[in-house]
Amino acid sequence: MRSLSFGLMGALLGISLVTAAAAETHAKACSRLSRQLDEAIETHAKAVQAAEAKALQKKASRYCAARKQAQGIRMLANALKLLGVPPVDPNQ
Repeated sequence: MRSLSFGLMGALLGISLVTAAAAETHAKACSRLSRQLDEAIETHAKAVQAAEAKALQKKASRYCAARKQAQGIRMLANALKLLGVPPVDPNQ
């Protein structure tokens, strides 16, 4: 019985470490895409597109901060596409 509980605790620890690593990776992706969007707004955008992209970036930042990084990453990628800039691979 005791070995079963140690095994279960080990499995739970492993799962939590994987989850934490994935969250960190997604947080880095949010940051990387947000920086790319800042650069794209400065160099590629017209006023109307820049305003729309900034609004999307603001929403995406809220998603990323609320641990909803997947939604934030998608929103940042859409903002970049709006400006005609292909998003970098967030996993690099």
